[in-house]
Amino acid sequence: MEEVTGFAFFPPPPRSIKDTGLNLGLLLDLTLKTLYLEGFMTGAQIANALALPFAGVMDKVLEIMRREHLCEVRGSKAVSEHAFEYTLTDKGTEKAKEAMERSQYVGPAPVPLEDYRKAMKAQPLSAAAVTPESLRKALSHLVLGEDILRQLGPAVTMGHSLFIYGPPGNGKTAISEAIGKLISQHSIFIPYAVEVNGHIIKVYDNLNHKLVVQGAEAIIQYDRRWLLAHRPFIAVGGELTLENLDLIYNEITRYYEAPLQMKANGGMLLIDDFGRQQVRPQDILNRWIVPLEKRVDYLTLHTGLKIEIPFEVFVVFSTNLPPSRLVDEAFLRRIRHKVEVRNPTFDEYRIIFRKECEARGIPYDENALVYLLREYYVKQKVPLRACHPRDLLDQLVSIARYTKRQPRLTKELIDEAWAAYYLSIQKQEKSS
Repeated sequence: MEEVTGFAFFPPPPRSIKDTGLNLGLLLDLTLKTLYLEGFMTGAQIANALALPFAGVMDKVLEIMRREHLCEVRGSKAVSEHAFEYTLTDKGTEKAKEAMERSQYVGPAPVPLEDYRKAMKAQPLSAAAVTPESLRKALSHLVLGEDILRQLGPAVTMGHSLFIYGPPGNGKTAISEAIGKLISQHSIFIPYAVEVNGHIIKVYDNLNHKLVVQGAEAIIQYDRRWLLAHRPFIAVGGELTLENLDLIYNEITRYYEAPLQMKANGGMLLIDDFGRQQVRPQDILNRWIVPLEKRVDYLTLHTGLKIEIPFEVFVVFSTNLPPSRLVDEAFLRRIRHKVEVRNPTFDEYRIIFRKECEARGIPYDENALVYLLREYYVKQKVPLRACHPRDLLDQLVSIARYTKRQPRLTKELIDEAWAAYYLSIQKQEKSS
């Protein structure tokens, strides 16, 4: 294996129990619980389960366990010590049950809270080096004005906070998702879990954290309690509650699940459809006044102990509602960037319409578009929306297929498509 340099943060493998930063008692508990659940394991398998080196760390833990008559060697398939098969003694089994009562966490050993703080501070989103070229490429599938691109660039580069607002149907969610995918192209080290005062907070989430390389530890040498992953992009909508923003303690398993913002550290957290949550917008914003300003968050253990967690999160609020209806001026000051995604111009609508026609294999007809704009937008005073071309053409295609006609931009099909879509447009206008 090779040593790797060039990372803003790189966790070298621990060479001793002291290097892990963990209490010996916690390592003994994890080993006992692991053996208790598996029955018997080789030294190498135990080390792999705890994501710790055998030499210098797990060999010392197992030596202590043997000396204390907590485990015994059942056999060996080789002369090497890491190939010895270990199993618990009766005394070890009792100790394992006691450890399970304290916490049922079994898996890779955690990293100390202080190591986690240093790691997140060393890997801010601003280090991802998003360039104007990469941002433009990420948004190339959308038709956006240069003014919007110029505003988005600094917001993404800073990676603090963004309030993106405007009428529905103009691509706010699509813009946010494109930015999230761009950010996730860059990598970061995240831990499986964090330890604080003997409590374990599970951070890694296979739904929200994607590994850069499966089995990367076989290629480069680093502390396997950390994972080399894509910078996280987590999106939540109306389901967001205040409980999601605090440590989640499971009374049965007796360990914690990290809140959304902690899982999103080093990446982006999108609050989509902001203002539609069951909890009041002011309550969500008040929860984040300090983190957004100080770049630290405070979480509370069930014991009452408050802990400080880095808040290296790019928080994006996306909403159809006017900012004045959601937040006051004091909070808006704490949102570093505000971008309005306005309705498209006629020229922009034309570009979107042409692209949507090409995507569906419908021959583009300028005269048909003029007819659509004049009869249904100008005369009826309906605002242009970036989503309308896509939705109207989908309606047109479905009607044409059902009636055995070729999908074409005829007046008849445009009229029928509009009639089928008009009620949804009316509903959309009322909601805005």
